[in-house]
Amino acid sequence: MPTLLDSFQIKGLQLKNRIVMPPMCQYSVTEKDGKPNDWHFSHYTSRAIGGAGLIIMEMTDVEPDGRITDYDLGLWSDDQIPAFKKIIEASQAYGAKVGIQIAHAGRKAEDAAVPVSSSAIQFSGQYKEPRELSTVEVEEMVGKFEEAFKRALNAGVDTIEIHGAHGYLIHQFQSPLTNKRTDKYGEDKSLFGVEIIKAARRVMPEDMPLLFRISAVEYAEGGYDLDYVIELAKRYKEAGVDVFHVSSGGEGESGPASSGPGYQVDLSEGIRKALHVPTIAVGRMEDPKLSDEVIREGKADLVAVGRGMLRNPYWANEASLQLGGDPLTPVPLAAAYSIR
Repeated sequence: MPTLLDSFQIKGLQLKNRIVMPPMCQYSVTEKDGKPNDWHFSHYTSRAIGGAGLIIMEMTDVEPDGRITDYDLGLWSDDQIPAFKKIIEASQAYGAKVGIQIAHAGRKAEDAAVPVSSSAIQFSGQYKEPRELSTVEVEEMVGKFEEAFKRALNAGVDTIEIHGAHGYLIHQFQSPLTNKRTDKYGEDKSLFGVEIIKAARRVMPEDMPLLFRISAVEYAEGGYDLDYVIELAKRYKEAGVDVFHVSSGGEGESGPASSGPGYQVDLSEGIRKALHVPTIAVGRMEDPKLSDEVIREGKADLVAVGRGMLRNPYWANEASLQLGGDPLTPVPLAAAYSIR
């Protein structure tokens, strides 16, 4: 079986190892214009220097009111492309591949005057009541995703991830808890996600893999379970998804009974085995030995390390050394490993 330090290839994407930096919102856009700045440049390039095989840039939204806050990234304008391109090219120069997570927060858009959703159902008393999108508006939203995908490609990404997890807009459509519609998007709760996936495939190169972040269970009374999401993921795979990034939660205010190391690995394994599709395991995976075991045991093909990389930009390098591998940092840092 492969290990955490082995290379991984799917379609035209070749990764030097199986370590992924997952998308993590920085809430650090200073001008509220959706453009990444110097902080984002340092944030991502430092993890590339640190040896990560794949970096997925944080949740980047398709319209201003689709952001969680006004301090989040966006790709609703061509003017935003150069700032992304600068970071992507710099990270690639250190050997990392770079993706970007395209999304819309839906009813969780905290700074939108009136958030939108699949149905007019408030997430909690701390959030605003959303407005239900009309059928035509949903169709137009698919177009906004497609335009954002085009801009991501123009910025030079190696892959794209669609955010269908954590209670954001696509999740709001795919969940029976939040989708009470009576139109075609209510009758088929996978339709919105399927149309967005097809929009991505229309504009992406054939040999570029498409990732999809999915919440495998909801942890809410009446929420869906793994069996439901496996059927959902089958539709998404048929539409063009190549890799599932398996997370959980988002539509309920509660969480899992335990969120210790590797608490979502079984969900990744369940989707991987049922669909015969590569998966990314995520969730308290900062122990290199645990991450390596997950790969060796065939429970996932890649491992995403969030908290660990926030604490240590060179987590991937340290993991390699701990597992008996070579340093992953660039040549100018070679003296750090010399015994002389």
